[in-house]
Amino acid sequence: VQLQASGEGSVQAGDSLRLSCTASKRTFSTAYMGWFRQAPGKEREFVGVISWSGGTPYYTDSVKGRTTISRDNDKNTVYLQMNSLKPEDTAVYYCAAGSYSGRNFPSRIDFWGQGTLVTVSS
Repeated sequence: VQLQASGEGSVQAGDSLRLSCTASKRTFSTAYMGWFRQAPGKEREFVGVISWSGGTPYYTDSVKGRTTISRDNDKNTVYLQMNSLKPEDTAVYYCAAGSYSGRNFPSRIDFWGQGTLVTVSS
């Protein structure tokens, strides 16, 4: 399974940005699709996850209220919509696929997409 992320960009604080991640196929190992980010000099941080089969997406506390993860099953694509961006949102964002839901998603990642850089200027 290959994950192709897109949407890299440089924006101003307060702007919005949407990242996309398209999976080459959906399997049991890709039942859940999520996002991580890694800011310069920091560890990779879990952002959130969504199931292809429906249900409410899970978000980590640091992004709740400004972030929406959605999916388009027909396109095998998940989206990460980020609003009211802040300079501290500057990071390389990674999409990932796995078979655990919610807060357990990071426990087992089966596939990673390439990182896509988001830069937020003040």
